[in-house]
Amino acid sequence: MTTTMSIRELTRNGAMISGYDYIDIEDRKSHEYKGVFVSARLADEVKTFLEQRLKREKQAKLDRIMKYAGKGSISKRFDGLTSSEIREKKAREQYGE
Repeated sequence: MTTTMSIRELTRNGAMISGYDYIDIEDRKSHEYKGVFVSARLADEVKTFLEQRLKREKQAKLDRIMKYAGKGSISKRFDGLTSSEIREKKAREQYGE
């Protein structure tokens, strides 16, 4: 069972919460949808669902980033050199001394 109410109604009459599975929260003046309030008996299921969804989204972002990881690795011949020394060495190799 569900209903729609404003935040003000929800805070003034907290006992109504127990009669609904979830309550849609809406701004009464602008009729803008603000969110959902979930009853305590469904809270664990909703938390589990949201945690799994957020975990999948984070993993997808990480997978997109990781496909480029290591592509900018520095060659072994430049180990221990500063960035300016690397540029100097590359210039010498390309244009000679």
